[in-house]
Parts: sequence; C-alpha cells; structure tokens
Amino acid sequence: MRRANLYIGVVVAAGVTILCAGVWRWDSHNWVGYLSYLAIALLASGLKVTLPAIKGTMSTSFLFVLIGISQMSLGQTLVMGCLGILAQSIFHAKSRPRPVQIAFNVASMACSIQASYVVYHASLLVPGLYGGSDAASLDAPLRLLLAATAFFVTNTLSVATVIALTENKRPWAVWRDSYFWSFPNYLLGAAVAWVVNITSRLGGGQAPLLLLPVLFFVYRSHSLYVRRLEEAKQRAEDQRAHAEEVAALHRRTIETLAIAIEAKDQTTADHLERVEVYAIAVGKELGLSETELEALRASALLHDIGKLAVPEYIISKPGKLTPEEFEKMKTHTVVGAEIVERIRFPYPVAPIVRSHHEKWDGSGYPDGLQGDQIPIGARILSAVDCLDALASDRQYRRAMPLHEAIKVVQAEAGISFDPKVVDVLARRYVELEGMARSSGHAAKAKLSTHLKIERGLAPAAGFEASGAATNRDLVSLHESIDEAEGQARKLAAFTRALDDCEDDAGVFSVLRTTLLGLVPYQAMVVYLRRHETLIPGAVDGEDSRLFTSLEIPLGMGLSGWVAENRKSIINGNPSVEPGYLSDPTKFSTLGSALAIPLENNGGVFGVLSLYRLDRDAFTKSDLTALLSVGTVLARSGDLLTEGVQRSSASL
Repeated sequence: MRRANLYIGVVVAAGVTILCAGVWRWDSHNWVGYLSYLAIALLASGLKVTLPAIKGTMSTSFLFVLIGISQMSLGQTLVMGCLGILAQSIFHAKSRPRPVQIAFNVASMACSIQASYVVYHASLLVPGLYGGSDAASLDAPLRLLLAATAFFVTNTLSVATVIALTENKRPWAVWRDSYFWSFPNYLLGAAVAWVVNITSRLGGGQAPLLLLPVLFFVYRSHSLYVRRLEEAKQRAEDQRAHAEEVAALHRRTIETLAIAIEAKDQTTADHLERVEVYAIAVGKELGLSETELEALRASALLHDIGKLAVPEYIISKPGKLTPEEFEKMKTHTVVGAEIVERIRFPYPVAPIVRSHHEKWDGSGYPDGLQGDQIPIGARILSAVDCLDALASDRQYRRAMPLHEAIKVVQAEAGISFDPKVVDVLARRYVELEGMARSSGHAAKAKLSTHLKIERGLAPAAGFEASGAATNRDLVSLHESIDEAEGQARKLAAFTRALDDCEDDAGVFSVLRTTLLGLVPYQAMVVYLRRHETLIPGAVDGEDSRLFTSLEIPLGMGLSGWVAENRKSIINGNPSVEPGYLSDPTKFSTLGSALAIPLENNGGVFGVLSLYRLDRDAFTKSDLTALLSVGTVLARSGDLLTEGVQRSSASL
C-alpha cells in the first residue's frame, strides 16, 4: 500500500503542475464554441460503461480531448477534460469516491491530455515530422490516431497501475484484462474527431450538434461490447464452476464408496489412501495423462469395492481360504467393475478395477490378460497394492518390513507385475513411503458399525437355529466321525465323563484327556465369552503364561473371528491374536492354529483353540474330530460359563 500511495502522490503532483501551467497560458477566441463543447463534454461524462474484471467505469469524454487538442489550446483542453472526469467522479458515480481518488483521476487525465497534446503537435517541435501542418490535410488523421494512442496508453496504464498496487495485482494483467479491449474505440474516436474538425470548418458553430448522435453511437457500442464480454465471462465462469462441481461430486462419490468398503473390511482404512499416494506418484513418473491419472486415483480408492458382495466372514478370515471361499473372493473384481461402471466416470475406472488382479504372465484373474493387454492403471495398482499389503498387518499374518516387502515384489517382476512398474517402486519406495506418511489425509469419522441397538423385535425366522445349522454345514464338509470307530469310542467315553463332572475344573480335565488322544497339539486354550470379550478359561501346553494373560475382543484376531462368525478355522496364524500382533517375540514358535466355536442354545459361549509348532500342521480329520468334541462339550456350557467370573484355570 505504501507503493500505491507514493505512486498516487507522484501522479497528482504531475497533474496539478500540468493543469496550472495550462491554465496560466489560457488562450480562447471563441467562447461560444468552447462553452458548447464543454457543455456536451459534461453531459457525455454521464455516458459510461462498467469495465470488466475490475470495479471501475469509463466514459466517452475522451472524444472531447481529441477534439480539443486539434482545435483548442492546451489550457482549454485541460479544463474541459478535467471538468469532465470531475463530473464523472462526483455526480455520476454509484458510490461517492474518496477525495484522493478524485484527485488521482483528475491528475491522471491532465497527464494524459498533456501527452496526447505533445504527440499531436510534435510537428511544431520537429518541423516536417508529419508532413503538412494543416489539420485538414492528409497528415491530420495520422496525428489524431497517434494522439489517441498516446492518450489511451497514458490514461489506462496509470489507472491500471494504481489498481494493481492497491489490489495486489500485476499492472500488465489489469491493463490487459480491463482496458486493452477498448483500444479500437479510441481509434474510432480519432476518426470522429477528424470528421468533426472538417465539419467545424465547413459548418461553423453548428458542428457540436453533430456530436450528440455520435456520442450516443459510441456509448451504445461501448455498452454492447462490454455486455458481451461480461456475458462470455459469466458463461465461462458458470462452465468452470459446473466442471468443478462435477469433479467434486465424483470425488465425494469415490470417498463415500471407499467408506463403504472400510465398513466391510476395516483393514483397508489406511491402505486405500496409501495405495492412492503410491499409485499416483508411479503413474506420473511413467508419463500417464491427466485423464489416466484421474482414473488411477479413483481406482486406487475403489478397487476393492466388489468386496461388498463377498461374505464378511471370508473377507475377515484370519487364515487360508478354502477353494470355495477363494472362488467367491475372486468375484470382487468383476462385481467391483460392474459397480463403478454404473457411476459413469468421465475416465476409464471400470477396466482398472476389473483387472487389478491380472498378472503379467497371464495367470491372474478374472480374464487371464497378460503383458500390455492389462490396462496400465491396473498394472500399477496391482504392484502397489501388493507392496502395501505386504507391509501392513492382516488377519492372517503380521506386516513385513518395507525393505523385505519390496524384495518380494521385485521377485515377481515379469511374473506377476510389470517390470517397469516394479523398477519405479524399487527406486522410490522409501521416498513414496515418506510421501504417504506426510500426505495429510484428514481424519474421517468412523461409521457406527459397532453400535448396539436395543429396540426392534427379532424376525420370525429366529436366530437360535443359525448356529446349529452352521455346525451341521461344517460337519457335512468332512468325513463322518462314525467312520472312525476309535474316535467314536473316545467320544462316547468323553460324553459319559462329562455327565459326571460337577464343575468347570472337572470338565477341563476330561477335555484335556480326550483331546490328547484325538488331536495332537502343543497348546490348547478354551476361551470363554464374557460380554464382548473372550478370556482364557483353561490353558494347557506351551506358552501357558502368555495365553493366560490374553483378553480378545469379539471379531479380533483368530479366536475372536471364530466367535463372531460362528465358523471354524484350520491352520490359521496364531500370531494374529490380539496382544501378540505388536510383539514379534511372542508366538515365535507356534506356526498353526485350529479353532472352533462352542455353541449352545444361548449362542456362542466360547472358542476351543489348538496350536502346533509347524505350519499347516492340522488336517481336515483333525477339524472333524474337534467339531465332534465341541458338539459334546456344548452340553457342559453352563458349567464352563460359571468359571468366567474366576481367574483363568490352568490344567
């Protein structure tokens, strides 16, 4: 603002000096003609148009400046021009300007008149510059055109400069956007002034009357031209605003769908945003277009949306999927593509979502595409998705260190992943990890997925039968226990022994004896349900002290998943049990787990989990035997739940 004040002071000082000098040398021989022009000039000061891009106006009074410099003295022209701008500022303004603004406008007009007057009469300083000296000769139009140009440049640049300094804009930008378009009108004014000069010589004092229709024509042309500019500008602004609104709508749609995915699979909450950061950075280095990058950005957030059609127990299963479960899981690529196709994005998102599990060698799904047949966005997404998944905790394993995860991805270059994509990741994975950590994604409100609603009656179908049906379905997948006579005898003995038990300690003792003869294990835990938590009711074997300290929320870890989903799991990863996931020293020796839900008419009351040292140590026959034990053990559910109020019992 200090520079603006300094500039205004210089212009005002120069304008006052010029105006005083001009009035001092006043020379007028035709007061009637001069007063006629002055009256019309003051009237014309009210004919003004609004300038585009800034809060300002422009009148048609410049025409009288051109007439004045060609017919009158400098003093007369200065007085006429300055009075016209003064009238415009005071009497024809929508809001009363400040005194400093009025002073600047008048001073700027004086400077502009001086500049154009010097240009027009330059032949007096440099004889022969324009040829002849008669205003009616052929050099008169040229002199008026040059004078009009000088007036235009001086006046508009001075005003544009003070506006730029005041509003923190660039002078050139203000002048270009608000004034440059009006230059042809000044040239037209020069032509009108030349005609008026000739008419004055021929018609005498009647010439000023001819200015009235001319003024209206100039004013009208000004107004129409500015109106068209403003309409065009408004259309452009409306189109830009509409485009931004559509883009924002698409972004909100993507984010909303991503939240829906998170509600289905909580492990994707941070994963999706991290994949987006990695994928966009890789896409930019590989030279993807803006359209391809937008498609990749949307796909990074929506590539797993098809999981909405996959049963939740499969998505959150902390162990290997059965062939049937994996077949169901694979459908998420096709379903996801069908979902995003209906959104009708203006860029190709569906092909990327459909193909993000395709492999470079053609062994992927769902279509078996290979090499460059796979969309570039899907090639980037598959490698990035794998890298971040390996470096993130999952239900079935712990996160790998990033430097180890990238080695796994590199080993699959040319097999599962595009070698070019892997090369970028290998060179920049440390940098990309930093970008993901500092991306600054705003914290999103969590959905109320764990809210318990008390109101509402249960449907007539009844919930009690669902648990039993689940066990029957699982048992039907395995060989009948009747085929193993030895197991049948042991189970019969187990049943008789349970009938004689009077407390939970007796039940646990009988259970331990029976299991040792049926299913080999290194550790056994009977988790009992207390509200929404599983606590160890009995522990046997290795790491007894560590198991005794566990408290597992329903749905968390391996045993929590079994309790919540009422489904068994075979050869799961023991290290994902809550309390062990963040400590690599725990469960360092146990490699596989076998767990079944314990159910009675009241629902799931516990989980029976066995653990072994080797990976994939349990067999389907082990699962069959344990399910049979669980069915018998459910008869003693009341005795077992009585012990939930006491501390954990150890065999």
